[in-house]
Amino acid sequence: MPFPGGLWWLLCCRQGFTLLRRDYGEADREADGEAEEEASFELRAQGDQGSLEVSLSQPTRSSSGSERSLLVAEEMRSLIVEKGPGPVEDDPDALVKGWLQREVRGGVKTPWIRPRKYWFVLTPDSLDYYSSNEKGARRLGSLVLTSLCSVLWPDKQTYKETGYWSVTVFGRKHCYRLYTEHLNEAVHWVCAVQKVIDSKAPVQTPTQLLMRDIEEHCDSPEVLEQIYRCNPILRYTSSPLYAPLLPFPYGSLDQSAPGPRSYTTLRDEAVKLFNSLQQLELERDPVPLMQGVLQTCLDLPPLVDEIYCQLVKQTTEPPAPGGQGDLHYWQLLTCMSCTFLPSPPVLRFLRFHLDRRVLAELPGASCGQGARQVPGLPSGQCRRDPPGISCRTESRFPASEMAKYACFIREALGKTKGRECVPSLEEILVLMRRQEMICTVHCPGAPACSVAISSHTTAEEVAQELVSRLGLSQSPNLFALYEQSRRREQPVGSTTLLADVLTRFENLAGEEREQDPPCRLCFKHYGFLDTDNVPRDSLEFALLFEQAHEMVLRGYVPTSEETLQTLAALRLQSLNSDFSTHAPFPRLEELFPPHVLHARLPPPRRRPPTKCRGARLRAGLLAGGLWGQALAKQRAERDQRLRGRLREEGASTMAAIVEKWKLLQGMGRPEAMAAYVALVREWPGFGSTLFDVDLRVSPAGARPQRLWLGIGAKAVSLYKPGEPEPLDSFCYGRISSFGASDSSTFRLSVEDRDLLFETSQVDEIAQLLNTYLASAGAQRPPRPQEPATSPPASDPTALPQELCPVARPWQHRPPVGSFHS
Repeated sequence: MPFPGGLWWLLCCRQGFTLLRRDYGEADREADGEAEEEASFELRAQGDQGSLEVSLSQPTRSSSGSERSLLVAEEMRSLIVEKGPGPVEDDPDALVKGWLQREVRGGVKTPWIRPRKYWFVLTPDSLDYYSSNEKGARRLGSLVLTSLCSVLWPDKQTYKETGYWSVTVFGRKHCYRLYTEHLNEAVHWVCAVQKVIDSKAPVQTPTQLLMRDIEEHCDSPEVLEQIYRCNPILRYTSSPLYAPLLPFPYGSLDQSAPGPRSYTTLRDEAVKLFNSLQQLELERDPVPLMQGVLQTCLDLPPLVDEIYCQLVKQTTEPPAPGGQGDLHYWQLLTCMSCTFLPSPPVLRFLRFHLDRRVLAELPGASCGQGARQVPGLPSGQCRRDPPGISCRTESRFPASEMAKYACFIREALGKTKGRECVPSLEEILVLMRRQEMICTVHCPGAPACSVAISSHTTAEEVAQELVSRLGLSQSPNLFALYEQSRRREQPVGSTTLLADVLTRFENLAGEEREQDPPCRLCFKHYGFLDTDNVPRDSLEFALLFEQAHEMVLRGYVPTSEETLQTLAALRLQSLNSDFSTHAPFPRLEELFPPHVLHARLPPPRRRPPTKCRGARLRAGLLAGGLWGQALAKQRAERDQRLRGRLREEGASTMAAIVEKWKLLQGMGRPEAMAAYVALVREWPGFGSTLFDVDLRVSPAGARPQRLWLGIGAKAVSLYKPGEPEPLDSFCYGRISSFGASDSSTFRLSVEDRDLLFETSQVDEIAQLLNTYLASAGAQRPPRPQEPATSPPASDPTALPQELCPVARPWQHRPPVGSFHS
């Protein structure tokens, strides 16, 4: 039954409206043979000059065409190059042409649907394909190339799966997936298409053009009001956003993100984020959603400017100023300002938005909890305000919450330099109230300290505050903050933001088991420049005592078991004073190195390898039946015997420690601590920071040698684990250079030799060396007069036996105990 004339006319008009609004998510109805029309009133080539009423980018179904500065037809003519059905071979604008196969429905991986071969022609404006290369051939499709188009290089994996080299060209609405059997031909097409894309002028959206016009007319309030009134794209909207406010490249080049998260194209993610912002208005607990938005921006940095523009749009003339939804937008904008710094154009637009709309006039008071009044400046002017710009603006909402958020954001933008992690849930809650966080720092041998920090506080600032608070300003030694977890302990970089450290702790808390101790921050010695002149009654000596005890427990103080028992007795005396049966006993692993007890256990017996293939097969079959259950039972019994043996060894060791503890009756806590430190100081490596490294030896392929690399204030030493005397020691005058060869290899150049160490602490080693070299700049240690002779050159694997400074025998102290070398 034929359609009535009126209905047919309505369908034709609807198709026309679809073409005009195809940039806002309308269904793609173009078949393979139709040409792609880049019809969009959202994008314009840079340099187009429009009237003051700039084009409308946010779609409103009832918008009128009089609000657009460029008509749709004009923009279509500026983007689309009309071509007639003239001869293909005689096209003078053709840059590259040839036969390529284009993927059709089903894809090239479908064996029963083969790609179709077409004649492709690349011109300075588009990529066209025809039914043949003869004169008068019909043009089947055209992809207009702009600066936002992108092209993917041939993928080797696709060639392995299909036998074709692929060339993918992304347009605004379409994607051409082309295939060829020759790699050089595919590379030639990719280079040619990319050259055409690079030659195009940058494309700007109406939002960018409006930002430029606002900056140019910032001194004309009447003109600015007209711009905002005539362009709804700048104001709050409750309808969805169908296209991003800023230009993003077509295609999926930037969709990969670190971690388990997967993203689509940047344009799609921008639209999804706006939907998330609209959901934020109705959320009772907006913190998780805010953190999700921040995480997306961290994974996809190009979206940072887009989110700023979206938040500025949604906080401009909202329907309910100060309502729940409006405050949620301001709170997210506050978190954004403490996490990401926008590009300069967006930053200027954001500052203008803060000055024009919501900054309050607060005479005689500060701009909120986050903004501090600067002495000498007029009342109402913020610390971060540029000269001549004050918080006194024509605000519609004076002394409101939005004004306080605006002043907080303005000050935060002057401090933000980028974050490694998004704010934690606790930090987001604090930022929503414009307050500071409370960070707990543990000090060995002293109560924990609570420090107020902001999102911009660095580890060096907190360390300096603790040094001043604990009275350590006159100490020649260096101090730093450390991250302590069950697995490792590492110093926090001086420029690291503590807010990022707390976020990592929050993430690790969800991964750790319940019995694992939580991660924490600790204040400790970082560089030992002078340990001999530390007063015994000072807090620094208590820190030194605790750090020496940590070295003993970790096995970094090689000595005999008898001396370790003496140290454990001194530790008990410092904790509980004289022996008493009612005194609390710490666990043995808190007094004595656990690895010493494990070394007493017999090594597990290794089963001889099965040589016969049939025997291995029978063993594999028996392992899954009754024989496998018997083996598992035997292993369980063996483990139980080992645990029983370990308990016995622990009980005997604890009894020996208690006997030594009884002999220390009458010794005070300061004397016990001093005796403990004096005993540990007898080891020549005391005061050095030890790192577990693997020394690469020659010839190539030889197994690396496990060593301790000791970084001290005067020299770098090499120790064999468990041995008290160093294999070699290099004073800093002999070290010509050092650095990281790669992420897991540290290179140390000593005179004419290069030592390569495999370690996971490359950055920590280099930073500590730099710190000691900077500290020794004013007081450089003397060079040795006559270095010892190096080993023969015929043995490149041997270490030189020269020591700088010369290692002397240990001075034993019988009353307390001594190390055995």
